[in-house]
Amino acid sequence: MPETQENKVLFGLENVHYATYTEADGKITYAKPKPLPGGVEISVEPQGDMIKFYADNIVYYQAPNNQGYEGTLTIANITEEFAIDCIGEELDSVDGVLTEKSNAKPKPFALLFEFDGDVKAVRQVLYNCTASRPTVASATKTDSTEPNSNELTFSAGPRSTDKAVKSKTSTGVTDTVYNNWYKAVYEKTPAGA
Repeated sequence: MPETQENKVLFGLENVHYATYTEADGKITYAKPKPLPGGVEISVEPQGDMIKFYADNIVYYQAPNNQGYEGTLTIANITEEFAIDCIGEELDSVDGVLTEKSNAKPKPFALLFEFDGDVKAVRQVLYNCTASRPTVASATKTDSTEPNSNELTFSAGPRSTDKAVKSKTSTGVTDTVYNNWYKAVYEKTPAGA
């Protein structure tokens, strides 16, 4: 039976995954999600302003303009697989060297993750993300060693097919949807299916 009690608080970040996708003939096909271990922090800021139309000396019409999100993911280390799949770095299979090129084209992906809750973790997916090159930084070791992390900035916009930006599990999520969240990118079940 689906959980009916709502979380009072959310905390933590875990189970960060990504899934590349292709679009052909108006249909999006997602690859199987791959883990992106070491998630430290994620922050997504909404993009788009409130549209206001003035008439009769008042705000006659207003509506939000949802243009998705701008986000930052702090992660222990960007995996080579993610760098190749999403950022567009190239792997020389003979020498084993990753190369970043100025004309690299980032590839779109879905970003999946979850926040723990006092009742149940809330799983989320941003459907249409594009990442910028990650920040590269390190510092010398001192008497205490602190691990480095990488900061990845990304944009998450609406999908072209149905304008979906983000989905997340709710208190009424079915066990099937919840348990399969990281096996395939969630897609709404068509009516009558």
